[in-house]
Amino acid sequence: MDSTTPTRTAAFFDLDKTVIARSSALAFTRPFYDGGLLTRRALLHSAIAQVQLLLISEPAEHVDRLRQYLTQMCAGWEAATVRSIVAETLDDVVRPVIFTEAADLIAEHKAAGHDVVLVSASGIEMVEPIGELLGVDLVRATTLEIVDGHYSGAIEFYCYGQEKANAMRELALERGYDLADCYAYSDSATDLPMLEAAGHPAVVNPDRALRAHALKHDWEILEFANPAPKIEWHHPCPSGWTLAIAGIGAVAAAAAYRYAHRRHAAA
Repeated sequence: MDSTTPTRTAAFFDLDKTVIARSSALAFTRPFYDGGLLTRRALLHSAIAQVQLLLISEPAEHVDRLRQYLTQMCAGWEAATVRSIVAETLDDVVRPVIFTEAADLIAEHKAAGHDVVLVSASGIEMVEPIGELLGVDLVRATTLEIVDGHYSGAIEFYCYGQEKANAMRELALERGYDLADCYAYSDSATDLPMLEAAGHPAVVNPDRALRAHALKHDWEILEFANPAPKIEWHHPCPSGWTLAIAGIGAVAAAAAYRYAHRRHAAA
């Protein structure tokens, strides 16, 4: 296809808190713990990170710290084991937290003949299976370096911020998308480059900064309410974000107390 005459349309979706109601990078921490990849201490840190991610309204700096923590945490893991655990636990971990409204919107774009693309800062090993579960056409996600079958702790491609927009433009050239006719959806102001790259941006449950930007530029604002986030290591939270945050906080606080108590007893 002649890339100078684009004729196709795509809908680009952020993943975390846009399509699913929580962080995909943290959603698999319990399965990774059960599979022997995480220590109890790392599991506690992940729970605390999830609380912070939910509570901070403008999380750019926090997201970067979280990225560093997660990449360092998985250094030395066998990539095949990660993919196996994700595949085995995908239905239990991800399916219950897919926003019903997002699934419907994806189906609408598919019915209209649009390609659907997930663009996520989470690792490709998690995002690709989620994309298959959702029936999307393409995935662009963070890629970690693998050496001799194990993660080195280095990042080959960090699909975040401006890099999401760059990935969209590369796909437009490869697939013949007319970005002026394309759609983009996200919840976070960190994805402004991604949203601005598409002719039809819309925000989903936006953070404060993104909501203000959307109102100023007359962008569509979508509110996805179902389902309430489900935390694997706790009970499902059927009544929304408040109980979800409280549930994670209670688990993290209890785990922190037990950990501190054991250290004190051992002293």
